[in-house]
Amino acid sequence: MTESTNTPYEALEVGQTASYTRTVEERDIQLFASLSGDRNPVHLDADYAARSLFKERIAHGMFSGALISAAVACELPGPGTIYLGQQMTFEKPVKLGDTLTVRLEILEKLPKFKVRIATRVFNQRDELVVDGEAEILAPRKPQTVTLAELPPITVG
Repeated sequence: MTESTNTPYEALEVGQTASYTRTVEERDIQLFASLSGDRNPVHLDADYAARSLFKERIAHGMFSGALISAAVACELPGPGTIYLGQQMTFEKPVKLGDTLTVRLEILEKLPKFKVRIATRVFNQRDELVVDGEAEILAPRKPQTVTLAELPPITVG
């Protein structure tokens, strides 16, 4: 079992950073398409994607957004965080096999436990693929939680 410890509002500092890394796999694309209902062929059909601007299949843009959410929820500030908003721009396509690293940085502590966080996603070549900023409601008290173990899922 994996445990995650949060950083409550009082302990957050401007400039504080954290990161979260994950490699994009075929299974992720299939599951994200099923979950979201986004069956755009640029994500799922290699022949279609070959004729597109990207020349190959790409991951859903919001898959990167979901990784940002995971980083905020499990890394910084961590458990107990409430998302209030997210702004993001997609700078480069994310392709199958890319290893993405979400880099978070505390930008500003606001009144009433609100915090602005830079939310940037980089690929394995350290290229910025998503640039953004979130506003969250930070947890008030420290806590450590056990993260749920997810059941194995097969695609096919």
